[in-house]
Amino acid sequence: MATVNNNFAKAEMLIRKPVSEVFQAFINPEITSKFWFTKGSEKLEEGKTAEWTWEMYGFSLTVLTKVIEEDKRIVVEWGNNGEETLVEWIFNPLNEKETFVSITNSNFKGDTDKILSEVRNSTEGFTLVLAGAKAFLEYQIQLNLVLDRFPKGLS
Repeated sequence: MATVNNNFAKAEMLIRKPVSEVFQAFINPEITSKFWFTKGSEKLEEGKTAEWTWEMYGFSLTVLTKVIEEDKRIVVEWGNNGEETLVEWIFNPLNEKETFVSITNSNFKGDTDKILSEVRNSTEGFTLVLAGAKAFLEYQIQLNLVLDRFPKGLS
């Protein structure tokens, strides 16, 4: 199995809310469940695991929180055994009311086609997550982007 160390997926978005509010939206499952997964077992804490569930797809995964830097950075590890990837959120406050969020998913493994597919899927997925977070945090609208990405009845 090949590993290309410089492969990564990246999505970025300006969210017009204070950095503390945006940061909390990604570590607190009561907020995150409004725009991404449907259930989280607990708030993200450095060195601890949490379970994230997408009930509409009958899918759960365990997330190991590697780094929490309050209002600055989150790093988690997730994925199937032996295929774990790293996800890093960077929160850059532009002023007291605007935060630029960058999400990078890295450490994909496999052959070139598999890595390219994973990078493409991850980029698309995190773009939807950021768009959903923006809509929810700025306007209190739940767009259901993650749910609607794979609607029932569509093969």
